[in-house]
Amino acid sequence: MAGTVAFIGGGNMATSLIGGLIAAGADPQALRVAEPDAARAAALRERFGVQTAASGGDIVAGAAAVVLAVKPQQLVAAVKPLQLDKGTTVLSIAAGVRVETLRASLGSGVHIVRSMPNTPALYGVGISGLYAPEGTPDAARKLAQWILDAAGQCCWVEHESDLDAVTAVSGSGPAYFFLLVEAMREAGVKLGLSPEVAAQLAARTLVGAAKMVDAGDTDVAVLRANVTSKGGTTAAALQHLESAGLRPIIQDALAAAANRSRELGDELAAAATS
Repeated sequence: MAGTVAFIGGGNMATSLIGGLIAAGADPQALRVAEPDAARAAALRERFGVQTAASGGDIVAGAAAVVLAVKPQQLVAAVKPLQLDKGTTVLSIAAGVRVETLRASLGSGVHIVRSMPNTPALYGVGISGLYAPEGTPDAARKLAQWILDAAGQCCWVEHESDLDAVTAVSGSGPAYFFLLVEAMREAGVKLGLSPEVAAQLAARTLVGAAKMVDAGDTDVAVLRANVTSKGGTTAAALQHLESAGLRPIIQDALAAAANRSRELGDELAAAATS
């Protein structure tokens, strides 16, 4: 892919994308960042050799893609001053800000793609759900995916409302696993292990299990069955989890996250028109 990519916001997610793009061969001079925090802007210039400016209006001219990487509550204010060239691909990674809300500020001349990445993108192992409205050119879709491929894997959803489910499963998902590791290490301590040993065992078990899942050659249900001997220790633990309603608890938790994502979208849309 060629062309200039302008980032509105230079926070953690933008930093991970910039680093990934450069690692994939992008020219640092073709990457621009609008970051009002002078110290952060200086750090980006020193680390990556990218161009920076305090205002988005100073970096978007001629850009093939503009990545909106500011907090959702700041996004509408951040995009209103932008004068984008017709045909620019706008990739929003701000949770909850809908295409209609963005279109009201950016106009009909740009191609808007929404995405929900997650924090493992900071290590190049993220997963991003993407949505583009009907009529979005293939070139715009490919450009948006090229940017996000720099931080991990991508998958496309058919409906914008599907991004609420993406948010529930993968956007918020890392926190669920962090909670599980917390609970496992606390349980290990109660069973007599030192906090250090319990923490190491819980964390490395998560990493190892993730690698087995990521290998992709065996379904997770089979992986689970393979380590569950009839009448054994794993079976005892899993029976307790199932009888305690683990599956419906997880389903209800993700439904709560998806509902909150929808509510935030409504709140942001209302704020944009007030």
